Order: sequence, then C-alpha cells, then structure tokens
Amino acid sequence: MALFSLARRHQPARVLPGFNITLGFTLTYLSLIVLIPLSALVFKTFTLTWDQFVSAVTSPRVMASYRLTFGASFIAALVNVVFGLLVAWVLVRYKFFGKKVVDALVDLPFALPTAVAGISLTALLAGNGWVGQYLEPLGIQLAFNPNGVVIALIFIGLPFVVRTVQPVLEDAEKELEEAATCLGATRWQTFSRVIFPSIAPALLTGFAMAFARAIGEYGSVIFIAGNMPMVSEITPLIIIGKLEQYDYAGATAVAVVMLIMSFILLLLINALQAWQRRRTGAPA
Repeated sequence: MALFSLARRHQPARVLPGFNITLGFTLTYLSLIVLIPLSALVFKTFTLTWDQFVSAVTSPRVMASYRLTFGASFIAALVNVVFGLLVAWVLVRYKFFGKKVVDALVDLPFALPTAVAGISLTALLAGNGWVGQYLEPLGIQLAFNPNGVVIALIFIGLPFVVRTVQPVLEDAEKELEEAATCLGATRWQTFSRVIFPSIAPALLTGFAMAFARAIGEYGSVIFIAGNMPMVSEITPLIIIGKLEQYDYAGATAVAVVMLIMSFILLLLINALQAWQRRRTGAPA
C-alpha cells in the first residue's frame, strides 16, 4: 500500500483533464466546427433526386470546370515539386546573405490574402502589366486564360512542398553522401540513389498537400483566370455562381463532389505520412 501511494505521488501531473473529458470537448468542438456544417451540405444535396444530382454535377459547364480545376492543380503541384525541392535544397545546404529573408518569403503565400495575390499577379502578367506588356506582343498570354490559373496555383502551393521537404533534408545523414562520394559515385548517382529515396515520401506528401490546396483555391484565381465559361472557369466559381442564382441544391451537389475529392486526398496524405514514418522509423 505504501509503495502504491509512493508511486502515485511520483506520477507526473497531467496538464489537461483526463481522457474522457478531453475527448468529449474534442468531439463537441469538431462537431460544431466541421461535422455539422458538412452534414448540412450533404443533407441539402439529398433534396435532389439521383437524376437531378447527376445532371447538376455532370453538365458540360461543370465538367469543363472539373477539368480545369483538377488539371491546373495537378500541373501546379508538379511544378512545385521540382522548384520546391530546389528552394528547400538551397535553404538547407547553403549559407548566403539574406537567407532568412528568402526563408521568410517562402511563407508569404500563407500570410498574404489570396485576393491580394490574385490582383498582384494580374497587375504583373496582364497585357498592360509590367511583364505581360513584353510577352503579349510575342503571342504569350499568361493572364485571363488557363495559364493564369496554373500560375496562381503555383504561387499558393509552393510553401507546402518547401516546408514538407525542408526538415527531411535537414535531418538527412550527410555521412551517407560522403560515403557514396568516396566510393566513386557521381553527383547524380549520389542524389538518385542516396538522397532522393530518403526525401521521396516527403516530396509525395508535399505534392498531395499542394494539390489539395490548389483544388479549393478561389481568391487568387478569379482575378487572373478571366472566368470564361468552358475555358477558364474553376469549380469554386461554379459553386458561387449557383449560390448567386439561388440554386442552393445545385451548389451543394457540386460542393459534395469537391468534398469527396478532398476526403480522398486527405486519406492519401495520411497514407503517405504513415509510409514516411515507417521508412524513417519515426514514432507514429
């Protein structure tokens, strides 16, 4: 009995209440903030018949918006994987003047309002913009078409790749690279066989996060896209247009499709993160 009392006295005091109370607060908060709004979205969609639902989510204009939204998001995420890796590599492996400033600039899309980003990109790339005025006479138009959508999505997705890959590069064992070099490996062989396998899970996770973020982007895209039906109209704009026409059921139907895709991407991200933890031996 004395040993039991002594053990209880030496147990560290919990900062938060017990599991049952904490779990109750967690579920209540998630229900109010996430589950109930999403449930309302699904229940509103149930007011449509199956034929009405299929018609709402597969009309030619909506299908064109799917192709643009998912296609542009995929291209932007691929571009961010390449250049995000380069940015993360420079920030981790090199020391130079203004490094902290560059590191802070990577997070700028997180803090900058998306509408401000869209207006800035439009002012830069439009036909009368600082850059666009030189490109448009050459037949290169980067604003008010799908090209502008991709550029905007690249802008808002870059931090996800950089911040996912950067800590993995920082924790990478440089001794393995030195050993590969001593054994006669070229730079490309060292990167492809030693470095890349260790950062591949992080790259995939960054790609999935940038892709998921781009799918739901609205503010930075509508200013530079041109919003031409069947050409440069994204799916979130379709939803806003249906709401403005008081077609609430049609808007929620399209939103449910986007919601399902978001859940699939979240499951993919979690699976990639679990794979990364297994490869690195990190605790789950």
